[in-house]
Amino acid sequence: MSDTRFVLIGVALIFAGFVVLGAFGQQHYNLIIQAQEFGECFEYKDGTEVEADCSVAMQDRAAFFGLVLALVGAGVFFLIKGIRGKWDQNVKPEDAVGPGSSFPS
Repeated sequence: MSDTRFVLIGVALIFAGFVVLGAFGQQHYNLIIQAQEFGECFEYKDGTEVEADCSVAMQDRAAFFGLVLALVGAGVFFLIKGIRGKWDQNVKPEDAVGPGSSFPS
């Protein structure tokens, strides 16, 4: 795989991690505030209040943030791999395309 593709994959994974965090993170943020301030957790579905187990909510929160960290971490890995790699301009002379190349026109 070319190094430019690794950079693009890395940027896409980092972006996906932030989008997932922004779109679905508010629910987990609210539960942690409820657990710390009141000791009771409530979920709101269809305008009704449903009591939730705080320990299960914390486990869900840890799994969610683990997913987000995995996405961002994989993105950083691919980004570094792409930046440190042998770039596309290091092409063997026999594989070069353009004027003076070994391929027929």
